[in-house]
Parts: sequence; structure tokens; C-alpha cells
Amino acid sequence: MDVIKRIAEELAVSLHQVSAAVSLLDEGSTVPFIARYRKEATGGLDDTQLRNLEERLIYLRELNERRTTILDSIGSQGKLTPDLEQAIQNADTKTLLEDLYLPYKPKRRTKAQIAREAGLEPLADALLENRNLIPDEAALAYLNNELGINDSSAALEGARQIIMERISEDAALLSELRERVWQKGIMHATLVPNKEQEAAKFKDYFDYQEAIDKIPSHRALALFRGRNEDLLNLSLKPGTDEKEEHLRCEQWVARHLNITDISKPAEAWLAETARYAWKIKLYTRIDLDLKLRLKEAAEQEAIRVFANNLRDLLLAAPAGPKATMGLDPGIRTGVKVAVVDPTGKVLATDTIYPHQPKNQWDESIARLARHIKHYQVDLVSIGNGTASRETDQLVADVMKRHPELTFSKLTVSEAGASVYSASELAAKEFPDLDVSLRGAVSIARRLQDPLAELVKIDPKSIGVGQYQHDVNQAQLARMLDTVVEDCVNAVGVDVNTASVALLKQVSGLSAGVSENIVAFRDQNGPFKNRAQLKKVPRLGEKAFEQAAGFLRVMNGTNPLDASAVHPEAYPVVEAIIGKTGKSIRDLLGQSSFLRTLEPANFTNEKFGLPTVTDIIKELEKPGRDPRPEFKSVKYKEGVEKITDLKPGMILEGVVTNVANFGAFVDIGVHQDGLVHISHLADEFVKDPRTVVKTGDMVSVKVLEVDVSRQRIALTMKKDTPTHAVKPTPQPQNNHKAKQSPEKPLQGSMANAFAKALKK
Repeated sequence: MDVIKRIAEELAVSLHQVSAAVSLLDEGSTVPFIARYRKEATGGLDDTQLRNLEERLIYLRELNERRTTILDSIGSQGKLTPDLEQAIQNADTKTLLEDLYLPYKPKRRTKAQIAREAGLEPLADALLENRNLIPDEAALAYLNNELGINDSSAALEGARQIIMERISEDAALLSELRERVWQKGIMHATLVPNKEQEAAKFKDYFDYQEAIDKIPSHRALALFRGRNEDLLNLSLKPGTDEKEEHLRCEQWVARHLNITDISKPAEAWLAETARYAWKIKLYTRIDLDLKLRLKEAAEQEAIRVFANNLRDLLLAAPAGPKATMGLDPGIRTGVKVAVVDPTGKVLATDTIYPHQPKNQWDESIARLARHIKHYQVDLVSIGNGTASRETDQLVADVMKRHPELTFSKLTVSEAGASVYSASELAAKEFPDLDVSLRGAVSIARRLQDPLAELVKIDPKSIGVGQYQHDVNQAQLARMLDTVVEDCVNAVGVDVNTASVALLKQVSGLSAGVSENIVAFRDQNGPFKNRAQLKKVPRLGEKAFEQAAGFLRVMNGTNPLDASAVHPEAYPVVEAIIGKTGKSIRDLLGQSSFLRTLEPANFTNEKFGLPTVTDIIKELEKPGRDPRPEFKSVKYKEGVEKITDLKPGMILEGVVTNVANFGAFVDIGVHQDGLVHISHLADEFVKDPRTVVKTGDMVSVKVLEVDVSRQRIALTMKKDTPTHAVKPTPQPQNNHKAKQSPEKPLQGSMANAFAKALKK
């Protein structure tokens, strides 16, 4: 298979674009570098196209490697015919390739193989070729007492096994039937007997049916989790009318054997063979294949949702370089306090006990006020875990009693803070700081710059995934790594303040080189220009080429070093300076003048129109941050716990997670509410991310509150009636009455999703 041609067709781009991108990837260039600095070579392929190209390149190369292995294997058996070779060469999926290989794949001794060894293959061939043969009589010629073929029934059973194996290994037939069952099949989940209490969280699936090709990813993963925990049984019916559909599939197999007149003795026997082949061989294989297909598709969708949420979280608006106090709330263990300067350096730590059992409210207010005044704190960042609202009230009291202190308070997600606190990275960063206080530092810093702080935490610990532990962990890790890499390089990194964790995400920089950069910085002081990076041990020409454009040197000797202009393109800026007669400092930020320049006047053989256009845009806003402006949500006073909520309340909240079925919103009561997809907007919504993203601040109305089950239903629609808490009947989960996207999942059904995702 021509990989370049195939990818070009799939992406609807030219062969030259794909060929150039593949060459750059093979040379070690990263996707962020190619997307930003090699637009001429790739014809302007963006980062999304390049990521898709990279993914397909890996898949198709693996497919070709497997193709070669299969051709060699069949060839060594002396069974590679021209037609078979052509079919294998044309196979465009791994599934089809394995279907074609199935008859020739080395396998343990099957019943069919034993029958062949007993000399029964000629009998099978005879019955297929001459439909007028009487099977019992034809079988008498193949009796062999030494091999256990003592009577005609034994001989016919052996012949049947041979024919059944041939049928089950026919790639075309298998593909046709697999697709038929995928389009018509019904997945049926039932409770494992005597597991009602253990399986309570899967109550919606105790007797559940849905068309297999319509099951959304979150439901599919819930079903497979229930099966893996031995709480649910999953069976696949070939169609709505199970008996009728089995019969149709048996007839399909019979047609494949050209059975047209079962009045003939051999045809009647072959019809029975077709029935056995379907039920014993084909359906068993298809059942496994389609469950795997559903699971893999659900995993891919879950990984995509996780990646999108992570991207939104990492690119959330930073509060910026301000002195910040981080509070990690706790009740009996106290509230951990950390103050950091505008660069994130720890200035002070403390532990206060305003809550039960010590109740040192006034003393805690006094200590917080002293810290805020002494270190001139601008922002107080409060973790959203246990005792968050109580701690928020504590800080509000500080504001009331000390009006001379001008600071703002905000609540941030503390997901992953405890994981970071106990990590090796945190131990290296704060060797003398107690583990419990490191979390407060993380909470403070993630308000200053979410990206710089969250890259220190395993993305799977940040809490924006959907059934993240049920998906392929290698694929998940690879996808999340690319998201982190893309986000870091989109924003750029201050080389004089960045941690090793942040630097190693920069294009071209390994963990070892990142450690060397920090060590060089510690020994020699801040970098004055990008050229100094070449003096860092193990940072060679290739690494410098890949990384330099994404590394910023603020207030250095060359103003361009603080921009996204790559050092290799500085001659273009020098040409602009030469033609305009303005200095670099006169050019930077002068949008009105820069927009009068014609990019084509500054192109040359090396730098084309796309690069020059990007350079001029960068000069307008050098080092611009693509992240949005910082805003904060204000939780409603007096609404601190779920029992304070009433249907009809209008509240502000922040989106903490987006799933395919809706969005979860933190409204400040320790339990996120769910805005089902049908309540995200007044019009139909197909994809929740077209309406909201993780980190968005939204206004919601409370629809329903179930205190006993800790579930909250919310709406973002303008005019939606609310209703009081009442028992909600168990929904009928079947393919005929399944919930459509247009109709809201009401009551406990809607909230069941919230609980499932939280778990």
C-alpha cells in the first residue's frame, strides 16, 4: 500500500504536502514545530491535520509491516496464489487483513485438522461437488478404525468440521455477516444472579437493551465495566427478532454454499452444516469481534473527550504574575496555607485550624490577614475540596474585618494536588517542605498559571476524564502527551522561570536536556538571549532548531527573543528594519504601521509568504498569549451545601468536565451538578463542546435536587420549568424506547450519569 497516497486521499491534501510532512516527522521534527515553522514545506498543514497524519502514518506503517509478515507466512506454506496476494495487498484495515490470513494462520490442532489427518477432506469435497450423493453411503468409503473413524456418522462429522472451518474462515462471508449484525444487532445486559447489592451502581443496566451501533461511548464503557466486575452479563442478539435473524443468517451461509434444492440428499446435509457453521463458528466469532469493535470505538471516543477537556483546562486563563496565597482546605487536619511571589517562589507556609474541632476562627483570620499584608497578596486561591465553602467564608470574613487589604478570592480545582504533593517531582522541588503543604503551593500556582503547574501532574489524575481507567492506557497516555505538548508550545515557555516539568514538554527537549537548562540557569544566572541555549550540555543543533521558537527570553538583549519569531527567521526582521528604517523597538507592537507592510516584499527562497505573514503578525503582539482573559466565578452567598439548593435557583458555576451526554458544573456545594446535553441550549445540541468547555463560567438554573443520592440536575435553557424532588421511576432501557438526544434524561437517570462519571 502506498502510505503517502492513502493519507493524502484521507486528508484531502496533495501528495507533496503529505510527503513533506512525513519526511520532517521521520527526521525527528515535532508536530508543533512543523505546524508553526515549516508551513512552506507542508503547504500550511495545521496542527490538527498533522496530528491526524501522524496517527494514520503509524497505523498504516504497522498495517504494512503486518502485511509483509502475513505474505511471508503464507508464501512459506506454498499457498500464496496470485488472487490471494492481490487481496492481501489491497486490504486497507487490520481486521480485513487478519480475516484473509485466518485460513493460513498457524493454529492448534482443531477438529477439522484432525479430520484432515484422518483422510476425510476428499469426502467433504465430494459432498460439496456432487449434491446427489447420499452422505451415509458416501462416507462408508472413508472408514478407518485405526484413526477412530468407525462408522459413517464419524466420517460425516469429520467432513462437517472441515466444511465449517472453511466457512468460518471465508473473509468475504465473515465481513458481510459481521456488518449485518453490526447494523441489526441488539446488546442485552442483565444482572448476574444474586448480585443486586454489589451492582447497585449499574442499576440502569439490570435489564437493558440497545442497538449495538447506537450505544454511546459512556454507556458502552459502563456495560463493559459491569461485565469486567462480574456484575453484568452481556449478550449480543443478531436482531430484534432473535430467532428470525438467526434463521436469516443461516440462510445467508446456505446461499454461500449454493444450497438451492434441499430435496437432494447432500444438500439437506449441507444445509444442516450451514446452520451449525453459523451458530457454532461464525456467530461466536462475530460476537467477540463486534463487542471488541464497540469497546475500541467507545475507548477512542472517551480518549477524545478526555483530551479535549484536558486541552481546555490547560489553556484556561491565567491570573498572571501576582503574589498569591493558596489554601488547601481541611477540617480536622486544618487549612494548609502557602504564599508564593509573582514568579511562584514560596515565601511562607502555615497551618490554621478555623473549623472543628479546634474552631480557631478569629485566630485564623488574624494570621491570614498578617500574611496577606506582609507579602502584599493580590489573590487568594482556595481549593474546592472538603471544607472549601467554609474556608471561602473564612476568607470573606478576612475581607470584612480588614477592608484595608485589597485582594480577591477565587476557588480553583484541587484535582491532582495531593498526587503532586507526594510525587518525586514535588520532593525535588520542595525537599524541606511537608507533603501536606505542597498541595497549598500547587493550588496557589495553578491560579497564577494553570498550564505551568498542571504539567507537573499526571493528566489522568486531574479528573477531567470519562471512564479513563477502562480505556487502553497506552493510547490514552500517547494522546494526552500530545495534548500537553501542543498546549505548552502554543503558549510558549519563559526559559528563565520554567520548571523541568514544563521545559520537557517543549518541542525538541528531553527530560535530561530540560534538567541541564535549569542547572545551567542556576549556575550562570538568567539567560540573556536564545543563543546562550547552545551552551547548555546536550542541547545540540537539532534540539535548538526544534525548541528555540517556543522558548522565550524576557527582557533579554534581543527583543525578538521574547517573541515566537524563530531565530532562523531573524534575517527577515532585519530586512524589514532595513527597508523601513525603523529599529526593532520601534516596530514591536506598532500594529497600524505593521499592517501597511506587504509580506510579499520580504520573501526569499528560504522564507515564503506564510512565514513572513506570521512574523509580521507576531511583531504586532510579540509573545502574545493565546489563552483567554482571566475571570472568576462568584458563588452565591448562603448556598454552601446541597441542602441549600432549591429548584429554580439561578447560580453561577464553572464547568469542571464535559462528556458526550452533557457538562458537569461546580456551583460551590461540594457536588457537581449535571447539565444534560438536552439542557445545554434552547436549540438541539449534537456535541456539548460546541456550547461549553472545561473551565467556562456559566449561569445555570437548578432543576432537581436529590439530597439522599447527592445528585443535582441543572439547566442552561432560558425557560425551563422546575419540579420538586420526587421518586423517579426506573426508565425502561430497551432499543424500542431508548432515550434520544433530543429528549432530556430526567431525574435520577440524568444524575446517574453524574455519579457514574464521578466514580
